[in-house]
Amino acid sequence: MGGRRRGRELALQMLFQWDLSKDSLTNVRGTFWTLNKDVEEEVRSFADHLCSGTAEQIEKIDLLLARHAEHWRVSRMAAVDRNILRLATFELLFEVQTPRAVIINEALEVARKFSTSESIHFINGILDSIRKESE
Repeated sequence: MGGRRRGRELALQMLFQWDLSKDSLTNVRGTFWTLNKDVEEEVRSFADHLCSGTAEQIEKIDLLLARHAEHWRVSRMAAVDRNILRLATFELLFEVQTPRAVIINEALEVARKFSTSESIHFINGILDSIRKESE
């Protein structure tokens, strides 16, 4: 598995914990990295960047998701799907060096691993809508 995909998966796990625990991101990250000590520094750095960036932009991201997720409130989405969408939306908006198709594909691969087959279509539709709007 590529280091960037692994970084996305780790960032997703931290965001998921943060979202459900309502604890500070600092505490979540501290605990997370205590339990995941053997992660390569480059992967850890990428995961921290994605997680922190997503958390910093969460209000903007959630407003965008709410606008593109017709008939769905962000708070009512499955937690895994919500955080996959948040992470990928952060990348679509702020990670200009990564091609948009790659970002969406990576989000779908993570969804295949952590979510349901129905969720893949849901996530793809929302991310494609956001991609079109942001171009």
